[in-house]
Amino acid sequence: MITSVLVANRGEIACRVFRTCREAGIRTVAVHSDADAGALHTRVADAAVRLPGSTPAESYLRGDLVVKAAVAAGADAVHPGYGFLSENAGFARAVLDAGLVWIGPPPEAIEAMASKTRAKRLMGLAPLAPDEVTEAELPVLVKAAAGGGGRGMRVVRRLEELGAALDGARAEAASAFGDGEVFVEPYVENGRHVEVQILADTHGTVWALGTRDCSLQRRHQKVVEEAPAPGLPDDVAERLRTLAVRAARAVDYVGAGTVEFLVADGRAHFLEMNTRLQVEHPVTEAVFGLDLVAEQLRIAEGAALPAEPPPARGHAVEARLYAEDPAADWTPQTGVLHRLAVPDGVRLDTGFADGDEIGVHYDPMLAKVVAHAPTRAEAIRRLAGALERSAVHGPVTNRELLVRSLRHEEFASARMDTGFYGRHLAELTEPAPDPYAPLAAALAEAADTVARRGVGGWRNLPSQPQTKRYAVAGQETEVRYRHTRTGLAAEGVQVVSAAADLVVLEIDGVRRRFEVARHGDRVHVGADALTVLPRFPDPQAQHAPGSLLAPMPGTVVKLADGLVTGSGVRAGEPLLWLEAMKMQHVIAAPADGTVTALHVTQGQQVEVGTLLAVVESG
Repeated sequence: MITSVLVANRGEIACRVFRTCREAGIRTVAVHSDADAGALHTRVADAAVRLPGSTPAESYLRGDLVVKAAVAAGADAVHPGYGFLSENAGFARAVLDAGLVWIGPPPEAIEAMASKTRAKRLMGLAPLAPDEVTEAELPVLVKAAAGGGGRGMRVVRRLEELGAALDGARAEAASAFGDGEVFVEPYVENGRHVEVQILADTHGTVWALGTRDCSLQRRHQKVVEEAPAPGLPDDVAERLRTLAVRAARAVDYVGAGTVEFLVADGRAHFLEMNTRLQVEHPVTEAVFGLDLVAEQLRIAEGAALPAEPPPARGHAVEARLYAEDPAADWTPQTGVLHRLAVPDGVRLDTGFADGDEIGVHYDPMLAKVVAHAPTRAEAIRRLAGALERSAVHGPVTNRELLVRSLRHEEFASARMDTGFYGRHLAELTEPAPDPYAPLAAALAEAADTVARRGVGGWRNLPSQPQTKRYAVAGQETEVRYRHTRTGLAAEGVQVVSAAADLVVLEIDGVRRRFEVARHGDRVHVGADALTVLPRFPDPQAQHAPGSLLAPMPGTVVKLADGLVTGSGVRAGEPLLWLEAMKMQHVIAAPADGTVTALHVTQGQQVEVGTLLAVVESG
């Protein structure tokens, strides 16, 4: 029997595995880098071991150090989680060689399927050779051979862009997975991304636990997932399950895994087999009433699965909440997560607690929110409503995108495909803040000031109204209010009550409640986030025209060849590359012109707002 499990991962997945282990009475061991020594997964584990490394990501890629940590902590089993070493056959062998239980598939199965190029050959397919791609084969997709999550992936529509796409994908894959191998395959436009959850034991039983649809993807990163995949013809769904079981049996698979397909025109195109648990596994758990981590533990202990899986019940939808700013080209966001709370009735999987710091070194996913209901329509409604009412205080997130996506007619009617965001992203991210949020923020601050000072701002003689300035959704706004004999007042509304955390306004005869929370110069009013602006702009905060500022904290990993002060550049030309949260971001010239200042060098760490360079147009 397993008595102690080390999870070779961090964040949300480590916390999720620990939850099942605790329920089973199994002791838990966390590992961490210097960057996340105080992270939630280290706090909820029974023990935690530091992994040294030159970078935080490199720490988790050192399989020898993870095995050493497991032995030192007295663990008798290792769960790989997902990402990092989860699909590394050498790591699996090292765990087994150390006399520990490996809660995953055999190393040989990982070896056969972990590399997408080998997996395709095993399924009778062959990737394209990068140097043999022709115009006739465009568009193509450049993909990392060892990894997922949208990293190391580029769509190429013009042949002259292939070289840069290969270089960028290799660099990103090497940083994220420790392996820079990439390959090329045809890019199927507007198909549906459908996958099958596999669970297999050591006694020859293989379960295909229905289907999942993961078509809502932005930059090849999954955003919304659901089970079962809606609207699939019965014969196509059966074909997917049959192929998934065949893939598992082909490599004598054991444990939990996922076989992914692209479905287009009634045909299933094999993509890959992920030899691990996946981020979206909770929707399958909800539909089948299973705990897949508990099943992994039982299988690792030698238990046999029943001949057939339990019956599916209802529908489940999952949304991934990311710290990213849609107004800044979806750059990852950092800072303190002051509060994260969702209403009852939905599942929250997260690696953060209130007050935790969101750093620059890892994936920007904050949480997964999952709703389960008897029907798809009910599950969608429940999830959208829960997200809308959730408290997410801190960095900018994609919450509004999630709510609007779930309520979009194309998704609601199950007509979506992988091109959904290509068609609808602009409308789904059009700012639409509540017009009364700034007033509620101002009244809450005024009420708090009165409560703390014990005296109001009312004067016997009429005076000018009080004013406050805020930035919301990229726009500045000014609101006015007055202190009166009876309390706070504002034009056009009736102030029913005002306190530091709650303002009630009557607008055209309808009472509305505004929950308010302030953290520094950020004010959260319901789902809107406002920035308090000074009464007078700071002249020192101004930058010269053409200034390129770091949109996020990160590392300058590359400068364009030959880029120096005085270089001539063209609009859109890449000047330098920033890496943050395992993703690379290109900083391009805003216009044709000359680089008149270059303030950074390769390898330099920068903070958000750092002046990188100046391009003088003309």
